[in-house]
Amino acid sequence: MNWVYLAAAGLFVGAFLCLFRIGRGPSAPDRAVAIDILGTLVVGFCCLLAIRTGQDFLMNIAIAWALMSFLGAIALAKYLEGKAFDE
Repeated sequence: MNWVYLAAAGLFVGAFLCLFRIGRGPSAPDRAVAIDILGTLVVGFCCLLAIRTGQDFLMNIAIAWALMSFLGAIALAKYLEGKAFDE
């Protein structure tokens, strides 16, 4: 078995667990962390797909997704904390 398929299976399991936590999370911060981890898993999927297909634009998508995920996590944390974005 190729290691890419094994890594993809692990990412699928992680994505399923994140979706479960998003659906059943007892609080908003739990759901926010699960969404952030799901974004990281999407970056992993893009990287594995780039390795498997050899197309380098997928790495650009992964980098852009990681940056947007980071900014979204910061914005959501500020919102959940009750602070304005300029504080």
